[in-house]
Amino acid sequence: MSKKVLIVGGVAGGASTAARLRRLDETAEIIMFEKGEHISFANCGLPYYIGEVIKDRSNLLVQTPEAMHNRFNIDVRINSEVSNINFENKTVKVNSKDKGEYQESFDYLVLAPGAKPMKPPIPGIDSSKIFTLRNVNDTDKIKSFVDNSGCTNAVVIGGGYIGVEMAENLRHRNINVTLVEAAPHILAPFDSDMVTIAEKELEDNGVNLILGDGVKAFNENVTSITVVLNSGTEIEADIVISAIGVTPDTAFLKDTPMEMGPKGHIIVNENLQTNIENVYALGDAVEVVDFINGSKTAIPLAGPANKQGRIVADNISGIKSSYKGTQGTSIIKVFDLTCAGTGNNERILNSKNIKYKVIYALPQSHASYYPGASPITIKLIFNDEGKVLGAQAIGYEGVDKRIDDIASLIRLNGTIEDLTQLELAYAPPYSSAKDPVNIAAYIAENVLTGKSEVVLPRDIDNFNKETTLILDVRNSIERENGYIKDSMHIPVDELRNRLEELPKDKEIWVFCQIGLRGYIAERMLKANGFKAKNITGGYKVYSLGKFKPSKINKEEKSLSKEETSSDIVTNVDACGLCCPGPLMKVKESIDAIREGSTLKVTASDPGFYEDIKAWCKRTDNNLLNLEKSKGIITATIKKNGEKISLNNSEAAADKCEKVSPKDNKTMVVFSGDLDKAIASFIIANGAASMGKKVTMFFTFWGINILRKDEKVTVNKNFIEKMFGKMMPRGSKRLKLSNMNMAGMGPKMIRNIMKKHNVSSLEELIKSAIKNGVEIVACQMSMELLGLRKEELIDGVKIGGVGYYLGEAEDSNVNLFI
Repeated sequence: MSKKVLIVGGVAGGASTAARLRRLDETAEIIMFEKGEHISFANCGLPYYIGEVIKDRSNLLVQTPEAMHNRFNIDVRINSEVSNINFENKTVKVNSKDKGEYQESFDYLVLAPGAKPMKPPIPGIDSSKIFTLRNVNDTDKIKSFVDNSGCTNAVVIGGGYIGVEMAENLRHRNINVTLVEAAPHILAPFDSDMVTIAEKELEDNGVNLILGDGVKAFNENVTSITVVLNSGTEIEADIVISAIGVTPDTAFLKDTPMEMGPKGHIIVNENLQTNIENVYALGDAVEVVDFINGSKTAIPLAGPANKQGRIVADNISGIKSSYKGTQGTSIIKVFDLTCAGTGNNERILNSKNIKYKVIYALPQSHASYYPGASPITIKLIFNDEGKVLGAQAIGYEGVDKRIDDIASLIRLNGTIEDLTQLELAYAPPYSSAKDPVNIAAYIAENVLTGKSEVVLPRDIDNFNKETTLILDVRNSIERENGYIKDSMHIPVDELRNRLEELPKDKEIWVFCQIGLRGYIAERMLKANGFKAKNITGGYKVYSLGKFKPSKINKEEKSLSKEETSSDIVTNVDACGLCCPGPLMKVKESIDAIREGSTLKVTASDPGFYEDIKAWCKRTDNNLLNLEKSKGIITATIKKNGEKISLNNSEAAADKCEKVSPKDNKTMVVFSGDLDKAIASFIIANGAASMGKKVTMFFTFWGINILRKDEKVTVNKNFIEKMFGKMMPRGSKRLKLSNMNMAGMGPKMIRNIMKKHNVSSLEELIKSAIKNGVEIVACQMSMELLGLRKEELIDGVKIGGVGYYLGEAEDSNVNLFI
């Protein structure tokens, strides 16, 4: 005898149930009721259609009633709302747009009503200028308003996934957007120490953020609407998107014997069966089991709803199938950033009194020597037994597959040890030999096995100075860009020789930029009898956690026409250049234009976004606009003040003295190795592009970098001639410090640099001289090696130690290479 199955609701859960059921049972009578006009649509794609990222509306419609009937022989009834159910008589009451009110009987009933947007009792919330987004009709209304009303200002209420996606897509439509979130942070699935990365990305892309402030009232005006916050702040807008959250759409079950949860969710067992025989429920309307902690919860995601549809169809067809719980794996695009997570976050674990450990890893998305690599910030949460409880990852590339790896491991009850042994696909464009998830697991394994003890970045500001010392093991240039207050500085490569400077009666918290050198220093200190811990995630995670949204400044929302168009003199393309290449191009171009003129620069180096801010601040140029789009950074700069000319050292010194006393940079180049020479000139060019006076003092083997390639005839004695033949003549004949491979290593490095658009050593030397870097050859070393000034490239000065020490006296950075 055939079954009669009624399905209430379509979209993800209902439609997948119907399709699976037909594949299992050709004879069943299947009727689907959908109170809207679309039975299956891409609800996750709705914001992107409003933002015109998705151009064609028809692409949102996954399945139509006609196609569903033709392929699966399913009776689809749209515009049909189930308003009441008589479980005893096994009938439902239907209010149909076409047929009016009628009843339909069933053998099996599947409830997939989904959820609806929350509508809190806020004064003015019924305004016609306030919209919610849940279905295609909502989408059409919002898009029509944006297309036709000429709106320029929008307020999005709620920082969940829909709110953030709507903020981004309204910005794509060149609308000024303010995102208001009552909680301290947006995106609740992410912990506060991670989500600040996404908050900064929103602000960097022009979204105003107001956190920790809820809505008190809406006041509609003739042409606009005023959003009044609890703090008293008032925001004027043309349109408001309410994305406060969702609630299960189960009001029609209120006076029935259906067992419901405290927030209106339907209670089901592991087979997704309700307390009523032959009645099943799934999707956003049901309570599920949290896969990590075993408690009841509600997680409205499309992936679980589709899987539940398959399980319900199996059970109706006599195939025993159970749902093992939801672990909350989710992902969101925030402009160019990708944010993903799985399992429990710290907030959930703390609420359940579950003990856990945390580490951070910041590996590159793929091999760093292959173009386009960018860091991924990974947070891994686990317990003392090595069970993985959750993970979060944020970055520009490769985030999705890393979280998917960890989500799969969690689902299979894997451990940290299992995560270290995952064998994942590797080629330089896609990953590294040690994949980012392996690296995160190695760090966690070190903690579990006692090889490392970690301090969380959030605990730093409250450290006890009497019992604890914070040690910065980064290099001087990194420290110059920011450091932890009251920390001591010893670079990791100097640490073994300076251990006597550290107290043994204090616990030493070590930090570097991302945690790797900190771990090396921690092991070194412990081996020498010190009590040491590593600050996991290093200064990067610590500083990212300090981000606070800027206060809204209406005057800075958009650039004036005069700033954005009329005075742009030239466009500079610095895409493909690695640091400090983009800054060097900016410096060269700024010098070439008149004061008050504007320069527009595009670059692909991720670091350029922060570098150009610092460069403009230090060189007294005005950064009018800075934005990122699909990995391309565009900066608009207005030239201000006195022209900085680094074409001669005296002008450079004079300018540097005006900007900041003792702000010069000096370095001693002792090595004649190719890789160290390249590093020296990259640093020098970078400093010069920031308007600093730079002096490079070449001594002993380092002088060979400055020799001319061609042979120069000069009078020399026998020993001097022998020295000349044994030493490399010029930059093109330098060897590598490692992997020289009979001269093949330098050729390989030069080819890789060329492929990656990194300037050659010879180009870097020319740029340094052009930018006013003072290149000095040590007089004493030249005499010892039998070298003459005529053998050196043009633009090199000859000086002694006294001259160098004089320059170093006015320097705040002195490097020895």
